[in-house]
Amino acid sequence: MSTPANWQKSSYSGPGDGDSCVELASTPAVLHLRESDDPDTVLTTTPPPVGHLLQAIRTGAVGAPRS
Repeated sequence: MSTPANWQKSSYSGPGDGDSCVELASTPAVLHLRESDDPDTVLTTTPPPVGHLLQAIRTGAVGAPRS
């Protein structure tokens, strides 16, 4: 599987942070994530799991015990 060449840097990584940041690239069906310190290691996922993770972060459910 090839990864896109157009990586976007996290908005939380300012100019003083050097290359230490999370980068994201996408294709129509897949999201690619990598750490700029290790650009050869790329994680792939699809939009639904990322959406669930973001919703859990927003609601404070990340790390909360399941009932």
